[in-house]
Amino acid sequence: MRSLPLPDPGTPPLTSAAAYLWWVARRQGGLLLGSALVGIASAVSLAALPLVLGMLVDDGLDQGLSRELWSGVGLLLGVGLVQVVANVVGHRLDVENWLRAAFRTSQLVGHHVSRTGDAVTAELPTGEVVATVASDSLRVGELYFITARFVGGVVAYVAVAFVLLSSSVTLGVAVLVGLPTVAAVLALVVRPLQRRQAAQREASGRLTTLGADTVSGLRILRGIGGEEVFAGRYQEQSQKVRRAGVRVAQTQSLLDAMQALLPGLFLAAVVWFGARLAITGEITPGQLVTFYGYAAFLTEPLTAATQFVQSMTRARVGVRKILRVLRVPVTGADLEPGSGSASPVADGEGGTTMTDLTSGFTAPADHVTALVSADPDETATIATRLGLLGAEHAEAADQVLLDGRPLSDLGLAAVRRRVVVAESTPHLFTGLLREELDVRGTGLERELLAALEVADADDVLTSLPGGLDGEVAEKGRSLSGGQRQRLALARALLTDPEVLVLVEPTSAVDAHTEARIATRLAQARAGRTTVVVTASPLVLDQVDQVVLVEQGRVVAEGTHRGMLAHPDPTVSARYRAVVSRAAADTDQASDEAHAHQTDKEARHAAAGR
Repeated sequence: MRSLPLPDPGTPPLTSAAAYLWWVARRQGGLLLGSALVGIASAVSLAALPLVLGMLVDDGLDQGLSRELWSGVGLLLGVGLVQVVANVVGHRLDVENWLRAAFRTSQLVGHHVSRTGDAVTAELPTGEVVATVASDSLRVGELYFITARFVGGVVAYVAVAFVLLSSSVTLGVAVLVGLPTVAAVLALVVRPLQRRQAAQREASGRLTTLGADTVSGLRILRGIGGEEVFAGRYQEQSQKVRRAGVRVAQTQSLLDAMQALLPGLFLAAVVWFGARLAITGEITPGQLVTFYGYAAFLTEPLTAATQFVQSMTRARVGVRKILRVLRVPVTGADLEPGSGSASPVADGEGGTTMTDLTSGFTAPADHVTALVSADPDETATIATRLGLLGAEHAEAADQVLLDGRPLSDLGLAAVRRRVVVAESTPHLFTGLLREELDVRGTGLERELLAALEVADADDVLTSLPGGLDGEVAEKGRSLSGGQRQRLALARALLTDPEVLVLVEPTSAVDAHTEARIATRLAQARAGRTTVVVTASPLVLDQVDQVVLVEQGRVVAEGTHRGMLAHPDPTVSARYRAVVSRAAADTDQASDEAHAHQTDKEARHAAAGR
């Protein structure tokens, strides 16, 4: 089995479901070809059994235990061995085809969703996106699992046609015409099955979305007493999914019954007709055995063809959903290297200066610069624009400069590598703490510990059993808000980009911790360009430059103490108003944290007594 996931899942066409399925087939063409060849060998060897058995009945039994009989038995054994080996190898290849197609699709969806940001959830329900990986990708893989059997059955059908017609034109025509007629009748059931499967898929996607929304908002629902309402909605949608599933099962059961009934009736008709021909002497007893064997065998290609049509139907339904996700525009997807008027830009070796022409903000090379505003959304918008986060910022690629060159000259991959934006809400993932921090897989243990020290997150190591190898729960729910924020800061520091943009990195910590982080952060980022969105005077006092923003534009800049004593009293007053309010909030939060800690210690002392 080849290793999964794939190093590069590729770039699929998004024009239609058929184009996507053909693209997947070409990407694993060698594997499909090998599987098809083995499938042909298995089907042909199975088809050869009735022929060899008929020859034994006609020729091998005339002279008792003769050489001809033993030769026929040996040939029959050889054909059986070929079939056994082909079945074992073929099944292995079929499963590999299934897994590679399914995982390729899952990787494409996962990689694409990670690059679209919140744009995908703005266009599609979360449940739809989840269902493409949990269900639709497996349907795609299922198609390539059955493909080899279908191809082998078609080839064997053609081979059997020549043998039948050479033995008896009448019976051969009856067999070769009767089976396609049976297949045509079965095909009439496939189209309504496809419609009902599509309806079930829609209902299932809505159910997944409703469940995800309810779970994510469970705390709010409990607060407003809305659990019963949403539980009722989920129950109602669940019943819709059940009813849709029952309709699919009804059609599927009809198809399965017809798959068994029609070939059975056809086989009985062939035996009856062949027996009459044998009685009249038109065919030999051995040929009757051969015709019976072929009639029974040809139900296998018929079953494979029906299953192939069913799998194709399910895969087309699933791929349409997958394409809806893959068609969501990627943030900055129009940014290809060198798409601007100038040539591509290489990674900077020295200091890096970053400029936002829209706001007039410039982050000098090798400096820690703070963005301050009375409206935090203004500075947060500038910060996310610097990293081209969000679909609305993709159009700003020509307005953001890195060392005087627009980001459109770099391409999105280079922007992500050279500019890292850590937003205010920390997002943690399930897994080991070591893997949580070292997202690029390049950090040594001493570097991880150093980043945790800068973020003053040493307490996380002691709170998790196993330290760096301890397990971080889903969304970091076992950690406090301050611990989650400090881990996110350590993770951002470990990426060590040319430009690091931090949005409110200390808003959830107390004043003492904030002061330590501010000092260590300035030291750790010395010689690298850093932008910090904050109004905390503890952080502002440690940065090299402060930039005041009003209504989305830079109005003044200088050091923290210089801004407090700015020559323009209006600017000084505005700046003081912002940082004073932040200082008051910090003092209040610190007092509350201190009171909470004192109360906790008192309770522990009382418990000890």
